[in-house]
Amino acid sequence: MDIYKIYTPEELLKDNTYPGRGIIIGKTPDGTKAMTAYFIMGRSDNSRNRIFTEKNGEVFTEPFDAAKVQDPSLIIYAAIRAYENNLIVTNGNQTDTIYDGLKDGKTFSAALESREFEPDGPNFTPRISGMLTFGEGDFTYQMSILKSADAEGSACNRFTYAYAPLNGLGHFIHTYVCDGNPIPTFQGEPERIAVKDDIDEMTEILWKNLNEQNKISLYVRYVDLKTGAAQNRLVNKNK
Repeated sequence: MDIYKIYTPEELLKDNTYPGRGIIIGKTPDGTKAMTAYFIMGRSDNSRNRIFTEKNGEVFTEPFDAAKVQDPSLIIYAAIRAYENNLIVTNGNQTDTIYDGLKDGKTFSAALESREFEPDGPNFTPRISGMLTFGEGDFTYQMSILKSADAEGSACNRFTYAYAPLNGLGHFIHTYVCDGNPIPTFQGEPERIAVKDDIDEMTEILWKNLNEQNKISLYVRYVDLKTGAAQNRLVNKNK
């Protein structure tokens, strides 16, 4: 087994009908840009009734049809926010928890100590989070998953991963292994995934390989490490 193998997005997504929500963070092959991507999927009408919106550089999930919203508590939140030189991306309202924690002088992992997996038994969906920290023409990044210790949701296990960026390499963490009932929680370390130099190519390949029936929205951001300029791409299935 090659532990340093870098998988293509096709290899990790094409045959997986339901990885759930996913975060990718990495560095372009030419070494000039940091990238992050976040996508959401859904099986229920409530989950599928969503779009991404961008306001002042922050990304939010919002209902596509407000009249059809059943329970907004776990599906409506800020997905991407920036604080100083940090870019936060998560699959829930722990985005705000990390943001507030950084303002109070806490670290990424310490800010998340007050949170745990989602209270949606029997799935107990993990909370996945990432943060890019920029400085001196480069960046570092961290990823976190908070997940149930057992099938009853009786305790929370916490895993944090810290990375030095390598050209062409990204790390991919998602809420579920695949579809199921209950849905099996993501296992192991974030997966090694290939990053493209071109944001449009990266966006297209991710969107194309997410399951057509279950995909909802995708957001991709590239940040120039020299100038700080950002490129953004937003794709919504609901239009």
